[in-house]
Amino acid sequence: MTALNDPNHDLTAPWWRDAVVYQVYVRSFAATGTGAGHVDGLGDLPGITSKLPYLRDLGVDAVWLTPFYTSPQHDHGYDVADYRDVEPRFGTLSDADALASTAHDLGLKLIVDLVPNHTSEEHEWFRAALAAAPGSPERARYLFREGRGPDGAEPPNNWQSVFGGPAWTRVEDDGRPGQWYLHLFDDTQPDLDWRNPEVGDMFESVLRFWLDRGVDGFRVDVAHGLHKEASLRDQEVGDGATPSSESQESAGGGSMVERTLRDEPMWDQPEVHDVYRRWRRVLADYPGDRMMVAEAWTQTSASMADFVRPDEMSQAFNFSWLLAPWSAGAFRDVVSGTLDALAPVGASPTWVLSNHDVVRHTTRYGGGPVGLARARAATLAMLALPGSSYLYQGEELGLEQVDVPAELRQDPAWLRLQGRPGGVGRDGCRVPMPWAGDHPPYGFGSGSGQPWLPQPLDWASLTVAAQEGHDGSTLEFYRAVLAARRDLLHGTSVQLLDAGEDLLAFTRDGLSVVLNAGPASVELPEGDVVIASGPLTDGRLPADTAVWLA
Repeated sequence: MTALNDPNHDLTAPWWRDAVVYQVYVRSFAATGTGAGHVDGLGDLPGITSKLPYLRDLGVDAVWLTPFYTSPQHDHGYDVADYRDVEPRFGTLSDADALASTAHDLGLKLIVDLVPNHTSEEHEWFRAALAAAPGSPERARYLFREGRGPDGAEPPNNWQSVFGGPAWTRVEDDGRPGQWYLHLFDDTQPDLDWRNPEVGDMFESVLRFWLDRGVDGFRVDVAHGLHKEASLRDQEVGDGATPSSESQESAGGGSMVERTLRDEPMWDQPEVHDVYRRWRRVLADYPGDRMMVAEAWTQTSASMADFVRPDEMSQAFNFSWLLAPWSAGAFRDVVSGTLDALAPVGASPTWVLSNHDVVRHTTRYGGGPVGLARARAATLAMLALPGSSYLYQGEELGLEQVDVPAELRQDPAWLRLQGRPGGVGRDGCRVPMPWAGDHPPYGFGSGSGQPWLPQPLDWASLTVAAQEGHDGSTLEFYRAVLAARRDLLHGTSVQLLDAGEDLLAFTRDGLSVVLNAGPASVELPEGDVVIASGPLTDGRLPADTAVWLA
């Protein structure tokens, strides 16, 4: 038996310490098709606003929006051209204000995505950099360098893009091949030089711009990547290996415990923590427990914990839970390892099973009825744990990964990785939400055709309308679990129980939680059933099922 306690728990703790946050992928959640810049089949801010009552009724506490800023959309908003305005295809600043106001009226907090590692190639700063000479102040905002080899024809170092291929692109200077610029992602996303004070000043003004408009927090994209080693040295690799800038997000492999640590001069440098100390001071200027959550794909749990020290980030995503296989032992290791790592800094954990960058967990766990049963069981166990849980749109409907036809895929990761192992891209988890009806677009927008990514023809039984009010549906299961969590779970003390290799078992707030990841049913422990992820028979807990007992 292992006892895990948070000695710093306070009943007056900030709202985000135990919030359930719902991620909205702006392009794919809901569409109204209004506004001068609208695109048929594409989600927009008024569409999201219209569905906020649905999210309130689901039982979440906060909504996180992926980037909706002015952008050419080469990486679907993660290539920002103007951080202080709204992409016309999604709406206007007035639409953003209305969304925030409506969310607050419904008792929901609003978290927006911030992309500080890189800008779009269409940002005014990068356009000025291309027009300026080498060594100019304009180029000093980015990482421009001379090339190596004869006539500078080789990239400045051996780094590779997360999206595949070299992380450097050469530009023309005075009509001839010139300097190279760094882009750890797509070549349309040049990396900023965070050692330039102009960059930090600009992002402080961006933070204040959105805080002044009432947002409650920020999800920080690539939070571990802002600073690179100043020398921009080559990445060291083993004999026969090739350089790689892959994060776990793209590599998709293994828990933090299992990974062999790589040499990564482009990630997780100590100077990045100064950035978040400054941002924490900015948030402190505003009322209402404003927060930040880091997308930091670090190599160890200890490194992740560094991001959530008391004067830095509020939270960091716990990707160990997402990356764990269907295994009681793996889940148990993640729970104990996460809480042990965070205890010294007094931070609250986060738990997440799916997001817009990974294969949906119903599919990861096997797909079909087995995958759905496992997904519901993992969700029930996750929502019993202390800390915050992050849900991804559509998981409450039991959506699976969609096999988008190759000719219709739009993810830049796929465009650069196609033909390589694992290079299917991320479009399959980004297919628009089905709301109602028996054929595409299933109430997504006012049009009659397929949305920006095609929806499967067999989704009629998975729509919100088809599941609402039906006992046993995944939607009603999520609503029931979130209501029970809100009513019954408030403390942070957890005891992991030794229940055998096939069972994850723990207690919290007088509840016993058991997940059966084994091949056979087991006898239920004593107690009254509060909620189960699937049917229970003859006093036994079936395989691929979880239960709360009082």
